[in-house]
Amino acid sequence: MKYKRILLKLSGEALMGDLQYGIDPKRLGEYADEIKKIHDKGVEIAIVIGGGNIFRGVSGVSSGMDRVQGDYMGMLATVINGMALQGALENKGMLTRLQTALKIEAIAEPYIKRRAVRHLEKNRIVIFGAGTGNPYFTTDTAAVLRGIEINADVILKGTRVDGIYDCDPEKNANAIKYETISFQDVLQKGLNVMDSTAFTLSQENKLPIVVFDMNKTDNLIKICEGENIGTVVNI
Repeated sequence: MKYKRILLKLSGEALMGDLQYGIDPKRLGEYADEIKKIHDKGVEIAIVIGGGNIFRGVSGVSSGMDRVQGDYMGMLATVINGMALQGALENKGMLTRLQTALKIEAIAEPYIKRRAVRHLEKNRIVIFGAGTGNPYFTTDTAAVLRGIEINADVILKGTRVDGIYDCDPEKNANAIKYETISFQDVLQKGLNVMDSTAFTLSQENKLPIVVFDMNKTDNLIKICEGENIGTVVNI
């Protein structure tokens, strides 16, 4: 396998499937199947999920809500998603641990780096919930931060599109896809890969990012085996 330890970043919206909001059990099961394929190959897996299918702090602010309050609500949404994914993975026979940046001892361990790494070494899947535990930071930033802390080989960002394009492929049929691109070029071209804090953190720590279509069967295992799927962002 090309990657021994990965940090998989999933958006909350991805869990909606064909629903308007919430969690689609069918989509959850499909993701668990894809994750199991790489788990069975011995890949050490950490996961960060967004919360946009339940609540987005930024949209709450636009309707007059306090930003800090809204962001904490968004963190709790990521914990709900983490619990849902944890259940789906365990239904497929995988051992998991949910760690959260906010203390919620009844349902999750507090995030402790050494404990997280030990879980990974024991082939348990670790799900990180509640973002960084701080308002004003996205789950993209949380994913990169945790990826650096656990010494992941790569950030795998699962999206609805199959990579990074020079413009929105859902709006422009002539959009050109990049197979590989440097951090510098992404910044210069203003491409929307991750928020700038997450991206800069990844660049400074030389942690590559692969953007790919998570909804296509076998994409995840093909990336881990070294196939050119999606777009690789590197130094």
